[in-house]
Amino acid sequence: MNRRPFRSCGAVAALSVALLLSSCSPGGTAAPGRTAAPGSTAAKGAVGRGGLGDPLFPELGNAGYRVSHYGLDLAYDVARRHLDGTAAITARAGQDLRTFQLDLQGMTVTGVRVDGRDAGFSRTGHKLVVRPAGRIGKGDTFRTTVSYRGTPQEMTDADGAREGWVPTADGAFVSGEPAGSMTWFPGNNHPSDKAAYDFRITVPERYTAIANGELRSKRTAGGRTTYAWHSAEPMASYLATATIGTFDVQESRTPQGLPLYVAVDPQEAKAAKEPLSRLPEILAWGTELFGPYPFSSAGAIVDHTPPRIDWVALETQTKPVYAGAPDTATVVHETAHQWFGDSVTPKTWRDTWLNEGFATYAEWLWEEREGGRTPQEQFDALYDSDEDQARWDFPPGEPESAEDVTGTPVYERGAMVLQQLRNAVGDKAFFAILKEWPAKFRHANADSGDFIAFCQDRTDEDLTDLFDDWLYGEGQPDWEYDA
Repeated sequence: MNRRPFRSCGAVAALSVALLLSSCSPGGTAAPGRTAAPGSTAAKGAVGRGGLGDPLFPELGNAGYRVSHYGLDLAYDVARRHLDGTAAITARAGQDLRTFQLDLQGMTVTGVRVDGRDAGFSRTGHKLVVRPAGRIGKGDTFRTTVSYRGTPQEMTDADGAREGWVPTADGAFVSGEPAGSMTWFPGNNHPSDKAAYDFRITVPERYTAIANGELRSKRTAGGRTTYAWHSAEPMASYLATATIGTFDVQESRTPQGLPLYVAVDPQEAKAAKEPLSRLPEILAWGTELFGPYPFSSAGAIVDHTPPRIDWVALETQTKPVYAGAPDTATVVHETAHQWFGDSVTPKTWRDTWLNEGFATYAEWLWEEREGGRTPQEQFDALYDSDEDQARWDFPPGEPESAEDVTGTPVYERGAMVLQQLRNAVGDKAFFAILKEWPAKFRHANADSGDFIAFCQDRTDEDLTDLFDDWLYGEGQPDWEYDA
């Protein structure tokens, strides 16, 4: 992700913990729920607890199950800013479940069904607690359908940046890092639980609704148009989008045959034309460096957003969303994320440097390709600079708090880790790592320990000091490998 103003290609910062995790205040309203009788089978078994214990966002996500598919049926009234939604969530239980939880911030829940039967439910903070009427045993696949409605509320990050379902003059700009997806659909809101998605989004016919994956159908009746999108490859919830507005849409294919869907707000069309025209070239370049493109389509969404949106872009899967016309470097950054962050997704939010360090390093490689500075020259400039010392505030492999999840060290020092790795193992091994890492963990999750072990297996050089100092060391390291 990039944000404005550019703070080391900056990022949307972490959510205010007080706002996000205030379990003492209701996170929405619920229609009267139905509670299973104490002697029923639903009262037997374990309670699927809320919160996966993420080191930075401990209350995000839910234990006891894994989601395989989301079916989201959304109808949005642009004028009233009102959303009616139905989420059909297919999951597999990791234990016997008496209750389980979903993440949903705000909205009014009007009904919950599990495997076709009415279920009891209640709300606590951003947790929707579901009490199935029937038994869910360990290993069982079950389907939960949640009906909800209301005006989605955007979330405010610790530094004032906005995410989630953000209303615009002609629709909504929808982005979810780190937690904003729960403002518009219920789910297991943590990057460690990835799933396939299908979207049906109904809007007034003058508007376009865009989601991840491929457009399967577009049908207009009674003054409203329904867009059906299918995203087959596993996706973390923060990478989902359902952006709505008035867009100029271009559908095409790259020379390699990859479908492209590019939607641009007319107010941003002139400035966005040249950078987006290079998307096929950037995709081909990325494929050469990082291996096969990991998804069945690509594209971009460029919206015209309110002034309060002070960040630049998010790597929403297959179609990054841009909060205004991007420059070419930003397109490179978000495209690189399709390999690093979207396909290979961190196990926890503490591992975000594996997303942003790689995407930033991709920018360095692109600049060199365009005749600019080499990555080593960019490294040296950052290492020697007396300005913007924020890059040394904390080690990128161990951000200390939620506010640090996408701080400057995650980007700049994360990329510097990779340059030091390149210096240590040599170009041949380094560029092999750039391809083999996203191949090994394609559509999966990984953490820093996985990466360190992966790199160590590919060199005789002892990398212990490198990662100890550059990834986990406090302050500015006082040594560096010879270039």
